[in-house]
Amino acid sequence: MTENKIKKPFSFKRFIYNDNTVGYIFALPFILGFLGFSLVPMITSLVYSFTDMTFGDDEIQFIGFGNFIKLFQDEVFLKSVRVTFKYVIISVPMKLTFALLVAFLLTRKSRLVTLYRSLYYVPSLVGGSVAVALVWRQIFARRGLFNVVWTDLFGADAKVNWFGGNGKLAIYPLILMSVWQFGSSMIIFAAGLKEIPESYYEAAMIDGANGFHRFFKITLPCLSPIILYNLIMQTISAFMVFTQAKIITEGGPNNETMMYALYVYNTAISYDRMGYACAMSWVMLVIMVIITLIIFKTSKKWVFSEADS
Repeated sequence: MTENKIKKPFSFKRFIYNDNTVGYIFALPFILGFLGFSLVPMITSLVYSFTDMTFGDDEIQFIGFGNFIKLFQDEVFLKSVRVTFKYVIISVPMKLTFALLVAFLLTRKSRLVTLYRSLYYVPSLVGGSVAVALVWRQIFARRGLFNVVWTDLFGADAKVNWFGGNGKLAIYPLILMSVWQFGSSMIIFAAGLKEIPESYYEAAMIDGANGFHRFFKITLPCLSPIILYNLIMQTISAFMVFTQAKIITEGGPNNETMMYALYVYNTAISYDRMGYACAMSWVMLVIMVIITLIIFKTSKKWVFSEADS
C-alpha cells in the first residue's frame, strides 16, 4: 500500500530562507542588468541592422542586408577598419611588452614595491577620461610639451606636426596614450610572476642558465596563460577605443584616426543613421569573435600548462 505524501502548507518564511531563493535574490540585480543593458539592446540592435531606422522615424522600413552591402562600398568605413587594425596591431604588443617589463622589475624585493605598483596603476584609472585626453592633446600640439622638449634637443626646425598635414602621424599619440595605460596588465603580470615557483629558477641557476635563458625558458612559458588572458582583454579593449579619438582628433585629419567605434558613434548620432550604425556594430562583433577564436586556436602552440609537463 502506497502512503500518500502529505503536502506541507506554503510557508513564506521557508520560501525566503530557502538557499535557491536567496541565490536568486542576490543574482537578481545582475540578471536585470544583463537583460536590460545587454541582451535586449543586442537583440534590438540586430533587428535595427536590417532596417533604415532613424531617430524620430515613425515608419521603419525593412531593407534586408542593404546596410551590410553598403558597408563594403563605404570608403570611410573601410578606412576605419584599416585604422583600427593598425592601432590594435601596434598598441597591444607594445602595451603588453611594457607592462611585462615593468611587472618584472616591480616583483623584485623592495620596501617601496607597493607604492611603485600603485603609481604605475594610476594611469589605467584615469587614462580613459576626457580630462586626460585633453591634456594629451595639448602635450602633442604644435606648441605642446613634446615639441618644446624635441626642439630643445634637435633644434627649432625639428617640430613634429602630429595632427596636421596629411595626418599620417596623428594615430601615434593615440597609440602612446594606450601604451601609457599599462597598469591593469602590469598588475596581472605581477601576480602571475609571484606564482612561479622559485625552485624553477634555482634549478636553472645550478645548471648554469643565465638571466636571459631563465626569462625565456622559465618566466615566459610559465606566464603564458596570463599573457593569453591579457592579450585577449587588451585586444578587445583596443578594438573598442573611442574616447581618445573623439577628444584628441575627432577622427581627423583625413580620417586617419577614424576609429571604428568613433565612426559608429558619428553614424548613429551625428548622421542619424541608426540602422546603418547597428549593422556596423554587428560586423565589428563578428570580427572580434573571429580574432578571439584565432588567438584561442593558436594558443595551443605557445601556452604552457601543468598538464603538458
